[in-house]
Amino acid sequence: MDRTLVLNTQLAIARGHRIEVSERIVEGGEPAILSIVDLDTGIRYRRAEEPRGEIVRWMGRVLECTVVLGGTGAHTELAVAPEASGGTGARTALREADAAVDAAKAEADRWGGTDKAPEEPVDRIW
Repeated sequence: MDRTLVLNTQLAIARGHRIEVSERIVEGGEPAILSIVDLDTGIRYRRAEEPRGEIVRWMGRVLECTVVLGGTGAHTELAVAPEASGGTGARTALREADAAVDAAKAEADRWGGTDKAPEEPVDRIW
């Protein structure tokens, strides 16, 4: 499942590059990205503040990078395909599993779900 990372900074990472992402787990919210390392170029992007709390590291490959320039809305959007191996962390795995469950429930509701009574079979006369 691809992930989209939105960063309040302007950084460009080429499509296809492998990256390592370090995130701080925030209770009841989205994880905060602490650093991104471009493993192909060796460039490390990190926050100035010191990391605190539980840190999760995972690796992936950049699918798309969009840098929005200028003004107060300047940011970077990275579409990343996480690698199967590597510790995504239990909380991240549970959050993704919960999202999958919610999506499955929404799809079941859209197709009728199990709350409807089955139709009675029609009597056939031969």
